[in-house]
Amino acid sequence: MKKGWIIALGITAVIFIIGFIIVSWGVSRYNSFVGLNEGVNQAWSQVENVYQRRADLVPNLVATVKGVANFEKETYTAVTEARAKVGQIKITGDQLGDAQAFQKFQQAQDGLSSALSRLLVVSENYPQLKANENFLQLQAQLEGTENRITVERQKFTQVVQEYNIAIKRFPSAIIANFSGFKEKQYFKAQEGAAQAPKVQF
Repeated sequence: MKKGWIIALGITAVIFIIGFIIVSWGVSRYNSFVGLNEGVNQAWSQVENVYQRRADLVPNLVATVKGVANFEKETYTAVTEARAKVGQIKITGDQLGDAQAFQKFQQAQDGLSSALSRLLVVSENYPQLKANENFLQLQAQLEGTENRITVERQKFTQVVQEYNIAIKRFPSAIIANFSGFKEKQYFKAQEGAAQAPKVQF
């Protein structure tokens, strides 16, 4: 009789220890996912900050360009409209897994990038604009901001990749799915970015 109790207690202890190890592992994985998710949210916040910095430069840039006689009205109108679109589309950390919302955000930002590029290209035809100190300072700030955008997008992509890998690996994927951790979206290259620009002389 005593031997049966000892065996039963031993089996119970082993089951308890195994259960404790599994629960501890699950809690550890969950906490790891929480940390990775917060890292993604923090990186996203930095991306939004640099995009906002660029959007804040646009009104001053457009006002400076408008001051130049005969400057193409459609060019700075396109920039103003693109900035307005950017202001209408916001994404929270919870929406980073929504492919459609993320795509709309990226399209709006890419639209503003294209409009600003056209503005700067057209400005080359206006010597008085190229000699304007205010325009030159704004142009330099815009170039610096574009560089920051590239850096922050790259950092964002790295933390999203780390997060996505963590939630997809087996057996951690079981905890991720059960806890509601979903895949986050990456930035994609603009259409036509893979093709080299044509240069004509």
